[in-house]
Amino acid sequence: MQNRFEELKGLFRTSKYFKLVCGAGNEDEEEVRRLALVYTLGGANGFDVSATPSVVDACVDGINKAYDLAEKFNKTILTKPFITVSVGMPGDHHVRKAFIVDDCVDCGLCIPVCPTDAIPENYDIIREICIGCGNCEAVCPPKVAAIRYEHNAKKLEVILPECIRAGAENIELHAAVADDGAIMEEWKVVCDAQPNNFVSMCLDRLHLSNHHFLDRIRGAKNIAGDRLIIQADGVPMSGGNDNFNTTLQAVATADVVYTELIKKELKLFKKLPVLLSGGTNSKTGEMAKLCNVPYAGVSIGTHARAIVQTLIDAEDFYSNDNNMIKAIDLAEDLVVRSM
Repeated sequence: MQNRFEELKGLFRTSKYFKLVCGAGNEDEEEVRRLALVYTLGGANGFDVSATPSVVDACVDGINKAYDLAEKFNKTILTKPFITVSVGMPGDHHVRKAFIVDDCVDCGLCIPVCPTDAIPENYDIIREICIGCGNCEAVCPPKVAAIRYEHNAKKLEVILPECIRAGAENIELHAAVADDGAIMEEWKVVCDAQPNNFVSMCLDRLHLSNHHFLDRIRGAKNIAGDRLIIQADGVPMSGGNDNFNTTLQAVATADVVYTELIKKELKLFKKLPVLLSGGTNSKTGEMAKLCNVPYAGVSIGTHARAIVQTLIDAEDFYSNDNNMIKAIDLAEDLVVRSM
């Protein structure tokens, strides 16, 4: 029987990997459960969740519920989805939590721009569902500047083995900060925690030149070897609009990896899986193909969650078959278009 490492490698090789990003900072277990259920039936073969054992449990439960319902909804699950847990360095936007200080003037501008409805009318941000996207900070009046962040710290040596025992198979480190030394120390912890399957480093170019960006990939490869995945993050958590402009940077970032590293250092990097991420949407796969940018898979968060959000939020979600079918159809359309 093919082992899971080889199975995932095969998905990368044929560009058939679709990962639904529930959010590294999203600790809403019921939402993760429902997303896992809908997107497993829609054909997703990967989920990216918070490095919290109870959230991993919820994702596993959603996948199992999908298997229970597959025959009812006439769906065949070709691949049991791989669960990735995401961790990050201090300063990386994926693993921070916003809070509002006393300088707030109650203008209300931040409430409607929060993609997870984490800001209630009393401005006491709901920590479990804040994903650290920065939308609230962007609209807060500069003279007020009432938004602050705290790092969602996790003791990796303790939490990662617990997540793997709960059902996670892959680990992703969000490393969009400048400090190479600290990143490689954390990367070593990640690689040691999962010696038998793929480990992913998520990188964008906000703080890095192309030269620094590629050097970091080389450093990651030296530690992880053939288990390395690079998630090329265009503009992190920016997938609100479903158009080519939104996904442009994701494809451009992957193109830098392909043209400046893989093609030039073919012997070392020929089999390096590169995932498209950051502003990804239904146009991402199409744009990559139009630009002749090879990719192993697509990771979609904001857009993928948004298209099913009202359906999975319904109180009768589990009992309303018509509602469930609509959500599955939307998920399946996005998965197919991405591959």
